[in-house]
Amino acid sequence: MASENAIDQVIVSTMNDLPGYEITQTLGEVFGLVVRARNAFANFGASLRTVFGGEAKGYTQLLTDSRNQAIERLRLAALERGGNAVLAMRFDCNEIAGLMSEIAAYGTAVIARRK
Repeated sequence: MASENAIDQVIVSTMNDLPGYEITQTLGEVFGLVVRARNAFANFGASLRTVFGGEAKGYTQLLTDSRNQAIERLRLAALERGGNAVLAMRFDCNEIAGLMSEIAAYGTAVIARRK
């Protein structure tokens, strides 16, 4: 398994290119996936927010943590392919059975060399 330092070194960009770098090889699509569920009490609290308004802070934190974990898994997938960067990164979010949230971070793994 890759070290934490190596994972942190993988560049992730939402752009299709990487200024200051030359793409020497395209390795293909990679993704990081997270599926999370909230507990019943948190769901109840969030349902009250729909009646009274306001931010559902528990869900905000859950989705923030999930996106960060999905990006970490995306970086790991790029490393496993031999890449050091991911271009055109996007998120895709879905609900599963009304109980869970799926967060996918995906993009194209590449080998990038500083110009």
